[in-house]
Amino acid sequence: MSQSEKIILRKLSADDIPSAMELSTEAGWNQTPDDWRTLIELSPDGCVGIEVEGGLASTATLLCYGKRLAWVGMVLTRVRFRGRGYARRLLTETLKLADQMAIETVKLDATDQGQPLYEKLGFRCEQPIERWLRPSSSDTPRLPVSELSAPRDWHQADQAAFGADRTQLLRKLAQRTPPTCVGRSFLLTRPGRTIQYLGPCVAERAEDARLLVAHALQGYTPGEWFWDLFPRNKNAVAIAQDFSFAPKRHLMRMSRGKDLPMWDEKIYAISGFELG
Repeated sequence: MSQSEKIILRKLSADDIPSAMELSTEAGWNQTPDDWRTLIELSPDGCVGIEVEGGLASTATLLCYGKRLAWVGMVLTRVRFRGRGYARRLLTETLKLADQMAIETVKLDATDQGQPLYEKLGFRCEQPIERWLRPSSSDTPRLPVSELSAPRDWHQADQAAFGADRTQLLRKLAQRTPPTCVGRSFLLTRPGRTIQYLGPCVAERAEDARLLVAHALQGYTPGEWFWDLFPRNKNAVAIAQDFSFAPKRHLMRMSRGKDLPMWDEKIYAISGFELG
């Protein structure tokens, strides 16, 4: 790094979305401009970046779910700027903000490469989490879906399963693609940069989850799908296998601060590695 380079640590704004997309696309991630916009709108103080000579070089986001939980995501550094400590600097900044806000628990989903850094910053391993991929050539089992609808209180069961109130996020995601519901179970989907994304899904029963997934797969044009799930939720694994999904990436859910358990048996799909 040249001593003459001008380095600025600052908050991200909507004007940074094109540059942020360049970072996530360079890393091969699936986020869209709408995904970045959602993070910035929900957490204007928690989305930070490092600017080098007028260009965005690194990012990190902290999305708060009340005082109980904050989620770290989008820890990215352009390839040519890696090895300079930018990610650690941004992570330190986000954790400082979480402490200032008296957030009880901070969580994230770590890659193998990122896990040692997170451990040095006080995170501990919680449980494995996996990304499953469904090829575009897969056949979708036909299930009856006429009874599915979305009542006004469709997201009420989420807090008990997730452990914190993420109503604002769910409503944001629902503006992009309306939820599908059966009883107290719901599923949201959204387009990705290259691959469609299934989740979050919270379901009272495995039969409900199966019906919701079938509805989602039947309702979209053919294409690949991502589904992020907990391997310990055996019902989610079984449904994913039945719908031709297979494991593609393995990460580790990590936490810092108070223990905040989630009701894994009811969480059939998470919202995304950057959202929880």
